[in-house]
Amino acid sequence: MNRLTTLLGTRWPLIQAPMAGVQDAGLAIAAGAAGALGSLPCAMLAPDALQRELQRLAEAGRPYNVNFFCHTPPEPDAAREAAWRAALAPYYAEIGQDVNAVPAGAGRLPFSAAAADVLEPFKPRVVSFHFGLPSPALLARVKAWGAVVLSSATTVDEARWLEAQGVDAVIAQGLEAGGHRGHFLDHDLTLQTGTFALLPQTKAAVRVPVIAAGGIADAAGVRAAMALGADGVQVGTAYLCSDEATTSALHRATLQSEAARHTQLTTLFTGRPARGIPNRVMRELGALQNAAPEFPLATAAIAPLRAHWEKQGKGDFSPLWSGQNTRGCRSTPAAAITAALAEGFA
Repeated sequence: MNRLTTLLGTRWPLIQAPMAGVQDAGLAIAAGAAGALGSLPCAMLAPDALQRELQRLAEAGRPYNVNFFCHTPPEPDAAREAAWRAALAPYYAEIGQDVNAVPAGAGRLPFSAAAADVLEPFKPRVVSFHFGLPSPALLARVKAWGAVVLSSATTVDEARWLEAQGVDAVIAQGLEAGGHRGHFLDHDLTLQTGTFALLPQTKAAVRVPVIAAGGIADAAGVRAAMALGADGVQVGTAYLCSDEATTSALHRATLQSEAARHTQLTTLFTGRPARGIPNRVMRELGALQNAAPEFPLATAAIAPLRAHWEKQGKGDFSPLWSGQNTRGCRSTPAAAITAALAEGFA
């Protein structure tokens, strides 16, 4: 045990990363049963779905982590939305649909009082946040339940800010991480560094425990992170092909192919840079597309294209999220993946 396992109530200082869109409580329960801290991504869950998933986690009887986004919903920009739909119009014409018939929408919501109302009766042991923290009032409400609060930092400045706001531990998330990294103080991607550069700098800058995340996919990566002073690690990509993940067959096949050796940051699927495996739309429009509306408003207009081509067995318009290191992506139970990662703590 170390100070992180004491804080989290787990056997291992290991967190199964919350991954919206590719998991539900099943993965969190399996990882938790194997000694890690299982996580539930909540940013895409409506209140009734959140209630159901929390009930499943509570019945499993182990500590778990619920994760929420903390972005500020942007004001819709009609000109930018029009430019985005114009960029996608040829692809809609290709499948015989009208891009302007697609309703706008957000798709991902930040933590709110309504979400807190659903959460409070369950009093989860750990609540984590992405893209900063909620309002001081909401944060105080969560801490009043006795919850351990975590949040992601992609720079030392973000880590210091989080510590000053009262988090119990910081997740130092490197540029290698798949999907959306938690940058929030500045959107300049040049300020972000790799995990093993960020980790020791963060350890030197804050007093709270530091959890390394990004590019860690096996026991060797765990050992390297711990040797650099990490109090624990968070792993996502290695769980994407686990039996309990809800990752699509198409996404799984891509993760286990040669294509996964190359990942890119792209704004095309949500409006915010996120790391995934390149596909047709990323190559043809450019992965970091300025026309895409601000996060998360880009999602609505591209979603029907994704749905159409996935029915044809193609991921040309799908967000194939992946970190830079897919060596741990195995088609096996999450318990086996957790056990293999835990060998790095020996």
